[in-house]
Amino acid sequence: MLLYLDIDGVLIPGPDELGNAPATHHVHHVIPSDRETPVRIWLNPRHGTELRDLIADTGLAPVWCTSWRHDAARLIAPRLGLPDWPHVPLPHRQLTTSHPDGYLWKRDHLAEHAAGTPFAWIDDDFTAADHAWATARTSGGRPTLLLQPRHHVGIRPQHLEAVRVWATALAAAA
Repeated sequence: MLLYLDIDGVLIPGPDELGNAPATHHVHHVIPSDRETPVRIWLNPRHGTELRDLIADTGLAPVWCTSWRHDAARLIAPRLGLPDWPHVPLPHRQLTTSHPDGYLWKRDHLAEHAAGTPFAWIDDDFTAADHAWATARTSGGRPTLLLQPRHHVGIRPQHLEAVRVWATALAAAA
């Protein structure tokens, strides 16, 4: 079983109306591979522990599914105390919307990466078409869980608990 994890809107919630980070998050400045100047991000240090515990408890194999690509392991993971997870090899496309075909643009790449493996995917940008696809995938014998944190809030303990319950139930059924 796999756990796919986005970053923006999930681990890095969108700023409030004044451009501030949530009080639970610490500000960092990082330089992504495609930039020459630092970018301000904020991360909740508890998320690293919570994700490590989830992985240890469930045996899920974590994979970044984010436009941060390899920078997730280089810039985000160390700041959360996470190991070097692999990432879905997403293309560098010029996008005017994150839903060019009516669904999240990452979906086809993630589906190819996962093949027939059951997975939970946490992203803040799903559409109704993504949820219908996940339901059909699950009905076809490939369990799929989509969790969608609110962009300005990010991942919460209840999202991780939902993954834990889902993975535990699948393991018990196997």
